[in-house]
Formats: sequence, C-alpha cells, structure tokens
Amino acid sequence: MNRFLRIMFVMLLAVSCSSTGKSESTGQYIDSAAVTAKVKTKLVQHKDVSALDISVETYKGVVLLSGFVKTEQEKELAEELAEKVSGVKDVKNELKIRE
Repeated sequence: MNRFLRIMFVMLLAVSCSSTGKSESTGQYIDSAAVTAKVKTKLVQHKDVSALDISVETYKGVVLLSGFVKTEQEKELAEELAEKVSGVKDVKNELKIRE
C-alpha cells in the first residue's frame, strides 16, 4: 500500500508540474516572472521611457507591452528594449500613444 501511495504521489506531482497549451508549468511561470522583471527593469532604467505607464506581462517567453506612451518613438524604444532581454522570444506591442 505504501508503494502505491508513493507512485500516486509522483504521478500527481508530474501532472501538476507539466504544462499544457493553455497554461505554464511551475518552471515556466518562474521563468516568465523573471523575464517580466528584467524587461520592467530595462524600461525603468531608460530615461526616454515612461515605465510607470507601461504594463509588462510574459507568457512562455512572449512579452506583452500595454499601456500608454507619449510618442511613436517611445513605443518603438520600449519594444526594442524588451526584445534585447535574455529569455524574450517575441514582443507583442500593444502600447497606445496618448493624445
């Protein structure tokens, strides 16, 4: 009985840590959080980007930028900065220019 419980526990653990097409595994979630933090840091460090007005989300290496910027140049710069971060596979730029 004890062996059966151990096998069931391992199987449950394997299933709960694996990813599906619609969700991230625990490891992928941690990687996404790290990428998000690195992108946000890059944005904050650059004087020509209003980082507080930009939201950053990451899912399996794909970064989503959303929020508001002042100019087209700032929008492009934010995307360029995000693309240079290690772990970023693609950037979806949904930033809007504030009129």
